[in-house]
Order: sequence, then C-alpha cells, then structure tokens
Amino acid sequence: MEDVRLSFKEMCARFDVTPRTLRYYEYIELLSPERQGRSRFYGAKEVARMTLILRGRKFGFQLEDIRQWLLIYEKEGNEAQMKAWIDMADGQMRELEEQRKQLDEAMDELRTLRNEVASDLGL
Repeated sequence: MEDVRLSFKEMCARFDVTPRTLRYYEYIELLSPERQGRSRFYGAKEVARMTLILRGRKFGFQLEDIRQWLLIYEKEGNEAQMKAWIDMADGQMRELEEQRKQLDEAMDELRTLRNEVASDLGL
C-alpha cells in the first residue's frame, strides 16, 4: 500500500465528508485512525476502508452491514469477504429492483392521474 498519512481535515476534504460524518464512522468503529494526542491520522488502510464505506453507501447498504462486511476481512480474510460481498450485492440488487418496480408503478399512477385532471380541465 502507498504510504498515506492524512490528518482529520485532509480526510474530510479527500472524501468530501463532514467532520461529523467522519467522527460518526469512528464512533461506530468503521474507522480507527492513529491518535497522537488530540490529533487523528489516517493511513492507507483507513483510506481504503473509507473508499469501501462510501461505495457501499452509494449502493444503498446500511452502515451496520458495511461494518459487518469489513469485519469479515479482519477475521476470515479476503476470500471470505469477497464471498460475503457477492451475497450482499445479490440481496441489494433484489432490493433495488423492488424499489424500481415500486417507483415505476407510482410514476405510472401519477402520470395517469395527471392526464385525467388535465383532460377534465381541457388542457
């Protein structure tokens, strides 16, 4: 891994997150920066974890699911983590498909109702 050492402020800027978000991720043990006095420093491992956390959030995963997935690597290694990732991704894709279906149904219903009202008004 590259030799990375980011301060708290640099970490926030690099990932475009608020200090509150970064502190929260530490609080729920997603991140464990090195501490020197009151200062925090983030190495390559923490930068990689933050990348995975934000990617997981983008895909709609809950923070606890991400935390559990990251723990698999520490306890069981890379292969077990990747197998768990496949299962998580499959489940999330099913969830997103269901959300898409519900959204399409709501849009169709809204469009129909809109067109009926417009027709009633002669528009």
